[in-house]
Amino acid sequence: MSMKAVSFSECLVNSARNLKHHLDSVISGDSLVLRGRPGPQGQTPKERVLHLADLVAPRLGTSTRDDEPWAFESREFLRALCVGKEVSFTSIHSLPTNDDIPRDLGNAELAGVDLTSEILRNGWAKLKEIKREPTEDDSKKRDFENEAKAAGKGVWNPHGQKARAVHHTMPADSYAFVTEWKEKSIDAIVEQVRDGTTLRVRLLLPDGDHQMANIALAGVRSARASSKQGEASEPCGEEAKFFTESRLLHRSVRVQILSLPSSTATPFQSGATASAPAPASVFIGNVLHPAGNIAEHLVAAGLARVVDWHAGMLAASGGMEKLRAAERAAKEKRIYLYANLPASSSKPEGVTNGYKSSFDGTVTRVWSGDQISVVDRDSSKEHRLQLSSTRGPKLSDPRQAQYALDAKEFLRKKLIGKHVKCATVRYGGHNINVAEQLIDKGLASVVRHKRDDEDRSSDYDKLMAAEQTAVTDARGIHSGKEIPPLKQAFNISEVCSRATQFLNGFKRLGRIPGVVEYVAAGSRFRIFLPKDNQTLTLVLAGIRAPRTARNPSEKSEPYGNESLEFATRKYMQRDIEFEVDTIDKSGGFIGTLYLNKTENAAIALVREGLATVHAYSADGLSWSRQLYDVEAEAKKAKRNIWADYDEESVPSAVDEVESSNVGPLKTEYLDVIISDVRTRNGLGFSIQILNTEGIASLEQLMRDFSLHHRSPVATAPNFAPKGGDLVSAKFSDGAWYRAKVRRASPLKKEAEVTFIDYGNQDTVSFANIRPLDAKFRSLPGQAHDARLSFIKLVDPDSEYYQEAVERFRSLCEGRKLVANIDYKEGSLLHLRLMDPADPAAVDDPLTCINADLVRDGLASIDRKGCRYISSYPSVLKKLQDSVALAKKERAGMFEFGDVEEDE
Repeated sequence: MSMKAVSFSECLVNSARNLKHHLDSVISGDSLVLRGRPGPQGQTPKERVLHLADLVAPRLGTSTRDDEPWAFESREFLRALCVGKEVSFTSIHSLPTNDDIPRDLGNAELAGVDLTSEILRNGWAKLKEIKREPTEDDSKKRDFENEAKAAGKGVWNPHGQKARAVHHTMPADSYAFVTEWKEKSIDAIVEQVRDGTTLRVRLLLPDGDHQMANIALAGVRSARASSKQGEASEPCGEEAKFFTESRLLHRSVRVQILSLPSSTATPFQSGATASAPAPASVFIGNVLHPAGNIAEHLVAAGLARVVDWHAGMLAASGGMEKLRAAERAAKEKRIYLYANLPASSSKPEGVTNGYKSSFDGTVTRVWSGDQISVVDRDSSKEHRLQLSSTRGPKLSDPRQAQYALDAKEFLRKKLIGKHVKCATVRYGGHNINVAEQLIDKGLASVVRHKRDDEDRSSDYDKLMAAEQTAVTDARGIHSGKEIPPLKQAFNISEVCSRATQFLNGFKRLGRIPGVVEYVAAGSRFRIFLPKDNQTLTLVLAGIRAPRTARNPSEKSEPYGNESLEFATRKYMQRDIEFEVDTIDKSGGFIGTLYLNKTENAAIALVREGLATVHAYSADGLSWSRQLYDVEAEAKKAKRNIWADYDEESVPSAVDEVESSNVGPLKTEYLDVIISDVRTRNGLGFSIQILNTEGIASLEQLMRDFSLHHRSPVATAPNFAPKGGDLVSAKFSDGAWYRAKVRRASPLKKEAEVTFIDYGNQDTVSFANIRPLDAKFRSLPGQAHDARLSFIKLVDPDSEYYQEAVERFRSLCEGRKLVANIDYKEGSLLHLRLMDPADPAAVDDPLTCINADLVRDGLASIDRKGCRYISSYPSVLKKLQDSVALAKKERAGMFEFGDVEEDE
């Protein structure tokens, strides 16, 4: 049996398979990557590699070896000629697969042009040494090569290629590289598509060097595609990779590098260290093709999701808005990643979780750098709101404390008392988003929500852009600075002695600016003085607001809560001015609070029927008439406290005090001042009753009296005053006063006198005593002898006696007090003394200095000396409670046990 001889070229022809494929990429000047058409069910077409027969082109380098000469230019010639186009190829011989990718040796044509001949004609490859019998085609190819060599084309260029450096690894100093090239447009070639949104590109730098870089597309992320054989891809991962490959692989693009993979670390983010950051494995940026931004097309095709935290890089340029629009379109079509998106639940418009999601209101309180309270304009209901997608600094963290205070103060100045629109909190005519402003100043950060979490700010992308700006400019919490917080504010009202030191200074200042830091009751406020970092308690003068319960066991007075709520909504955290009149015994300042320079808080509360006029303190105010007028208005309108007020049922005032040994005296409040305190034979004192004709006449009398004694007056040489005489006597201060002689000693030529207008007692020599002129005798003495009702101080022999006297002096001397006459013992008045500046006296009519001394363990109930005590059962109960409290706290004489003085 004989065999017919067959030539090598005939074998090649006989084994050839003519196919058409899409040219996906170019490995080198002699090797192509082809991809067929998609499968019948839309499956991703498989790749195959075609090595052009008989050609040898220079090889591109890797991280371990350099490019061969002209390798890049050779590859570029073929890439520019063929990529993205359909080629016809003939497979001459199948080669072993590489990672399951078929490989062929053969020839290819583009639009009828033989690629091998075209490459040789331009000098970008060399013919292999052919060991077979040359054919006519082989001779033509050799002629093309010789022509290129003679013309010095391609690899035959005698001058050699232009020198360039090719960096196959990411830049060592990633931060410096991003800083240099941030947002600049760089020519590039996409060398590899790792998944739909991660590319490896060759950056063609202006100086001719090449820098390989991994780029993650800004604003989007696709599912992961398998990177090695046998590894499973995530759903839609292969589709996303093919989508990007078919459009960008080996295409010329422009790259904009925007950021490193994570935002710049700050002291308040985990992982922040002072050491230099490690080289980044990827940059975040835009890859722009002449047909547009591939990221937008990926999202629109449902093959990538939007990455929220990239919004800071893209929102300013409008890129994020385009991605959101593409995402909405993909969700509506329910394609690929959004195929199983749950149907949106049907909720009433404007309602979230049963509450209105949008309403207009007024800000009444700022709780922190990200929480406020707003009162709904329609319902008057108060809502505590968290600024959406915003997180303020933590006051509990020492590194963040000052920033937390700054954020709270920023919100207070911008929002308190302002009309806002609530969904996203906006204020002002331009509907400014206050959260965006806060974040832009570096006083808050943006919450990173879970994927597909729609419960977020409608301006989320703007918030991210604001945060990016703050990070870039190193503002606030992103500055890396740890600012120690201010020291705790100095509390001026902590004790009465401290407050007293500031009283005169405040009076001289007149109106003082401050901020209402806390509202304790309708008429009691804590004021912060920012300039001096001080706080004080301010009690409104002239009014009494109903009390509120201080603990669960107490019960609020009627309209106490309403009064507190009104004051809180009206004045909490507002910039105000206040004036000081006096202080109370607990260190609180009594005065006037003004909002917007003209609105008097006391008048506002009384007008609303949420406070009553406190007659003892109101009468001394220059604006007391306004208080009484607005109270009458509130009574007439029956507002709040006066809802059940019946004018006809109110009894008339009692003008005279009845004195009776049986039963209590009728209540009569007198404005008094203690003019003298005596401690011999027990505690006694003298008072002057204010706001009477006698006091007014005394002032005129003393002026005339002073003028009278400036001129020398001849006194009879034998003048000797006697007990009971009214005289003029010179007091230790050098001034002359009216006096009454108690007893006289002609031997010593001195007399004991009582100054009848002030109650003081002194021993005066006859030389300083004159007969009282008749014109100064008509006015009765203005000093009245008095003692404390119901109680007596500890025994003069007690170690607590001096403390008791000093306590009485500190509570009474130099103060305008209110007194009630409980009993008359001849000319001696038994008085219950009340300090109108004491807030407790405002709230509890039984509160008095008498009970305070008992409460301090410095006095006891005087049952023997005050037999009328049984006629005042409510007062007795108050005193007994004070004794019990003194014993419990071991105050004063109870310091060493439960022992009372013998009655």
